[in-house]
Order: sequence, then C-alpha cells, then structure tokens
Amino acid sequence: MATAPIVQKFGGTSVGSVERLQAVAQRVAQTAKDAPVVVVVSAMGKSTDTLVALANEISSNPSRREMDMLLSTGEQVSIALLSMALQELGQPAISMTGAQVGIVTEAEHSRARILKISTDRIQRQLDAGKVVVVAGFQGMASGDEFEITTLGRGGSDTSAVALAAALHADRCEIYTDVPGILTTDPRLVPHAQLMDEVTCDEMLELASLGATVLHPRAVEIARNYGVPLVVRSSWTNEPGTRITAPAPLDRALAGLELVHPVDAVELNPTEAKISFVRVPDRPGIAAKLFSELGRRQLDVDLIVQSIHEGNTNDIAFTVADADAERAEAIAREIVPLLCESESGEVCDRDVEVTVSRDIAKISIVGAGMIGRPGVAAQMFATLAAAGISIQTISTSEVKVSCTIDRVDGDRAVAALCQFFQVEYSPNRDVVSSTAPSVRGVALDRGQAQIGVLHIPDKAGMAAQIFAALADRNISVYTIVQSERCRMVNNFPTRDLSFTVNSEDADTAVALLTELAATVGYESVTIERDIAKVSIVGAGMANESGVAAAMFTALADRGINILSISTSEIKTSCAIRADRAIEALQAVHTAFGLDGATPIEVPKPAR
Repeated sequence: MATAPIVQKFGGTSVGSVERLQAVAQRVAQTAKDAPVVVVVSAMGKSTDTLVALANEISSNPSRREMDMLLSTGEQVSIALLSMALQELGQPAISMTGAQVGIVTEAEHSRARILKISTDRIQRQLDAGKVVVVAGFQGMASGDEFEITTLGRGGSDTSAVALAAALHADRCEIYTDVPGILTTDPRLVPHAQLMDEVTCDEMLELASLGATVLHPRAVEIARNYGVPLVVRSSWTNEPGTRITAPAPLDRALAGLELVHPVDAVELNPTEAKISFVRVPDRPGIAAKLFSELGRRQLDVDLIVQSIHEGNTNDIAFTVADADAERAEAIAREIVPLLCESESGEVCDRDVEVTVSRDIAKISIVGAGMIGRPGVAAQMFATLAAAGISIQTISTSEVKVSCTIDRVDGDRAVAALCQFFQVEYSPNRDVVSSTAPSVRGVALDRGQAQIGVLHIPDKAGMAAQIFAALADRNISVYTIVQSERCRMVNNFPTRDLSFTVNSEDADTAVALLTELAATVGYESVTIERDIAKVSIVGAGMANESGVAAAMFTALADRGINILSISTSEIKTSCAIRADRAIEALQAVHTAFGLDGATPIEVPKPAR
C-alpha cells in the first residue's frame, strides 16, 4: 500500500524572504525522505497588502473578478520560488496553481467555497517522487469559463486541509509564527502557554472568537472529514499542538465545503429554568450569584443574561429538573445578597425569582454553522412552522440552543431532524473527565451588539428577524433572547440581542429599523464599543463553578458584564471595549493559564 502523503502549509511570514524560503525548503525536503509531501504556501510577507494598495491606486472600486486575478499572482510567486529552492537541494518538485491541482469552487469571486478537488494530476506527480507545491487561497470556478477564484480569509489554511481530506493524507501540518495553539493571543498576554492538544470543537470556538492562528473553515473541514491537524512553529522542531478530530462521518467529498451545516439534533427533556428579573446592573452581580450556586454544589447548564433596560438586568439559568426545588430555594436566599449595595444597604422589593418547570432544551450542533448566516434562522423558522414557541436562546459557534415547553420536545426533534436531514442525537464525543475545564481564553474586538426591543412574544418572530439578516448575507454570532416578558399594548413582548461583525452593523441596523413595522417590534439599539471575552474548554461541563470564576475575575477588576451566553464548552461575556485587554488578562490569570516564559512572535520579514 502506498504511503499516505503529508500536507504542509506555510504562511506569508514563513516564506517572506529568500532566506526563509530556503529554510522552508530544507524542512520540506527532510519530510519528503519519509513520505510524499504536498506543500501549500501563501503569498510572501506583505505582498498581498502591496497588491491591494496598487489596485486602490488604480480604482476606487475594483471589481472582485479583477481582484482575484491580481491577488492570485502573489501565491504564484511563492510556489515557483519554493519549487526552485527544493530543486536546488536535489529534491524533485513542481509548482501548481489551485486550478492546476483541481481545486474547483463556487463561481463567487473573493469568497468562494470549495466544491471538489480532482486529485488525479497531483497524485501522478507524487507517484513520480516530486514534492507538489500548491498555491493556497485560490481555485477555479466550476463551469466552462475557467475563472480564477480566491477563497477569502484563511484561504490557504482552507486549501491545505481540503487537499489533506481529498488525498486521505496522514496529517496536515500548519506552520506559523508561534509554537502552536496558545491559551490566548501572545501579543496581548505575553505569558500565554502552548497547548499540547485541543479538540476540533474547542478550536472552532477559539478560532471563531479571534484566535487567528487557524481559520475556522479549515478546522471545520478537519472535523467533518477526520483530518489530523498539527499546528507548529516555522522556526523550531518542537511538536506543536495536535488538533484532534472525531471519527469522521460518512461524507462524500463532492460539495466539500457545502456539506450539511448541522450534524446533530440534541434534546434534554428534563430541565428547569430559574430566572432573576430586575437585578441591579453593576459589576459583580453575576459573580455573586454563580459563586453562591457553585458553593452550594448546584450544577448549572445554560446561562443567559440579556441586554439591560434602565439600571437592571435579567439573568436566567437552567438546571436538571430534579434540582429545581433546591435551586429555587437557593435562588430566593441569594436575592438579598445580589441587591446589597456598596454601602451595605439591602433593597430586594423589585427583584423577582421565577421558576419554570416542564421545559426542555433543544439544540442543533455542527461545525458547518460558522459563516452561514441562515442556519439559526432556519432552526427558528422550523420551530415556528411546528407551532413551537421559543422561550430563551443561547448560542455558540457550533451550537444553537433554545428552551421550549417540554411537551413540544418530540415535535421539535422530529421537525428539526427532517429539515436538516440528520438523525436524532447521534453518538457525540465523550468528554474525558480529565479534560481541562478551560483550555483557552479568546477576545473578539471586531463585533457590535444589536438589540431588538419589545418583540411580540409569539412563534416565528426570531425566524423573521434572522432570515432577513441572512438574506443580506450578514453573519450573526452570539444570540441571546431575554427571559423577561414585558407587556406592551396589553401584549407580551421580549427583547433579543445578538452580535455582528462591526462592518455589517450599519447595514443590520438599517435593515431591522425598516423591518420593525412588518414584524411589530418597538425599536432597534446598537452598542458599538463592545468586546467579547470567552473561555473555552471541553471539561467545563464536568466541573461546577467555572463560569463563576470567570465572572469573579471580571468583577474583581470592576468590569461590568453587558450580556452572557453559554454552551457546554464555552462561556462568553460582552463587555465595554475599553476594558477588553484588561479583561482578557484577568480571566487568563484567574484560570492559571499564565506561563513562566513569555512567547515572542517573530516580526514579518521585510
């Protein structure tokens, strides 16, 4: 049996000069002694930025087609030079563009997704003993026009992992500036530590929340097709970080990046929801609440804090139904603690504790949800079409969860399984009891938070809102639906908040303002100066008090939490942007993630 190839990817910094290209060639030639090698490279250094600047000097609005023609030349320089460097070492090599190796994409310039890869030509070259050096970031549109396309952000990562999947590679190695996947951004927290191992789901959460070492699209392909991934330093021989993928589902390679975005529907039919309505909106409230719950050994599932109105917030959490009575008793005991002012005065007359038994949590799960703005909308629309009302919403990058009435659980599962064409609750990965509760901390400063206020509390409202955003190709991230129902014109209403990329914020606000009359909500708000700090860890579900430790770290710095959203492996808090780096550093330290030796990120080659 032929030896499975190894795919290696080197970014722009790694090939940013002749000296660095020669160093890469040495590493590739060494690997090629033991296995066939495919190398994917980016454009040299900052050459892509130079090409973009040239285009902007020529045109204030260059066409996306011509930009693809221009930007694809950057990688062609890299592959030719690296191939020459390998040949100088006596290693046979051949350079190929994305089109030449058979990467076929959508006909969508500047942001195409890969449809398929025809590997016959690349396999012939590997069989002939050559290293194949491939231009990342690019492909050729399907059809007869032979149009060059580019894949958008993270395109070289995506090219490499897709080739590894198509070639059934032994592994895909991503070489970068840092020694592997770190517990946070070393440019903001110099004492970040290297992780030896991380799961694909954890990496998706970290990658989608600002950890720019590896693009989410690449991780998504690795997860869907079971590609072993390793992230390593271009400058050392250290082993780096292994990204572990679950056993792959039986997926065809056709439509490679257009696979079903959802691969599981999950139902927890026995939950109860405890809600605190009108708690004071000031730093430390969430820390007091969940620290006390942790001290009482009460296991909490979902946590939702919605956007505030006035000087109060609502906080809701779910527990196992068997714990509901104990949770309610603890909650009522905690109220005075939450309302105690800095002067020690207690005033709890406005705080209300409510308990909802007979609820269920329904979730859709899948790596393919990232960057597909319509998936959450499809879930909400499917539930609405089945006449199922959503009580609360909480999301992460790989899961959307809603609480609903327990009696609607089976109908919700049937409707979602039918729509997304998946089986109910396939075997999920079992999290080891030794998995760290927190692997890493992520910070995203590129989002704005939008609030839609006083939405009629009836089925289908959220579906209309998110479908409209999806139609404009606006990706939505953290979604939180408020617990409190407010009466407006004798009709119950709820608030909804979500985050979008900052560049999409104005378009989203204009669209939603126009939609208000149709859907019937009152107004739209926006918070531009926000950041989202998140903790991620597969072991979080096995340990109580993790969220409380995060909230306490923020409270100790006097940092107020604007909203909270959780999943089984992630807790995210929206905060003011001017406290973002301080918050990241505080949370990183709180979980003992600081290392003894600072991580240095090499400067790009000139």
